[in-house]
Amino acid sequence: MNLGPVEIIIILLIIILLFGAKKLPELARGLGRSASEFKKGLQEDLPEDESQSNDENK
Repeated sequence: MNLGPVEIIIILLIIILLFGAKKLPELARGLGRSASEFKKGLQEDLPEDESQSNDENK
């Protein structure tokens, strides 16, 4: 299922109608913040997992 430019424009127009033009920047900002927090959480968990696996091998 490939989306062409016309379909993407229609989807964007529907989103604008649902949320309004004022809310879109707020939604995008919140999505960006949550994505960065998720990436931080993944990076923080990796060293702990590696150290635990090294302790188990000893």
